[in-house]
Amino acid sequence: MKLVLEQIEKKFDKKEVLRGADFTFEKGKIYGLLGRNGAGKTTLFNCINEDIEIDGGSFYIEEEGIKRPIISEDIGYVLSTPVVPEFLTGREFLKFFIEINAQKMKESKSLDEYFDFMKIEEEDRDKLMKDYSHGMKNKMQMLVNIIGSPTILLLDEPLTSFDVVVADEMKKMLKEIKKDHILIFSTHIMELALDLCDEIVILNQGTLEAIPKENLDNEEFKEKIIDTLRGEEG
Repeated sequence: MKLVLEQIEKKFDKKEVLRGADFTFEKGKIYGLLGRNGAGKTTLFNCINEDIEIDGGSFYIEEEGIKRPIISEDIGYVLSTPVVPEFLTGREFLKFFIEINAQKMKESKSLDEYFDFMKIEEEDRDKLMKDYSHGMKNKMQMLVNIIGSPTILLLDEPLTSFDVVVADEMKKMLKEIKKDHILIFSTHIMELALDLCDEIVILNQGTLEAIPKENLDNEEFKEKIIDTLRGEEG
């Protein structure tokens, strides 16, 4: 299964953010979408999620040579700033989400099994989410997006709010579930992309370009990437 982007264009007023972005993302890999802050990574995600309308191009899912449009159920989108109903406890939120999505979920586990999977401590499960830390809210957001079994999982800078231990747990979890998803992980941190991702995709000047990971072991090549991205400033 593939997510195919063809000549995606998006501008805001006179600013061209995406200028004919082309790429094919395949199921079973973690793609690191690497670019500077403000390069358009979130804009690209919002286009794929159809939160904003593209100005040109197309995108679709392709499976066994058959193309089809993306529907809302295909996408899980973990925002960089988590949005959760703070008037609910973690358990209430998870129970509500499972009840309204029961028909499309591929497997059924107990609430505590899901909490265990995301390594959410027992003492936090019945707290109101208004009392959760930013990282805890992010965990809950990731959990409900993952258990919904989306074809495409968009992760917008999701690990920046976690401490070192939790970030390591989340990286292991993402590697464990990648076989079931087309997984795109946006970041502006090259070392994080190298550590977590199977393939690196640079968003630069509104276009997408794959960078072989083996080249990024070369310090001189890394500097060329940084110089290229530095050219975006202004």
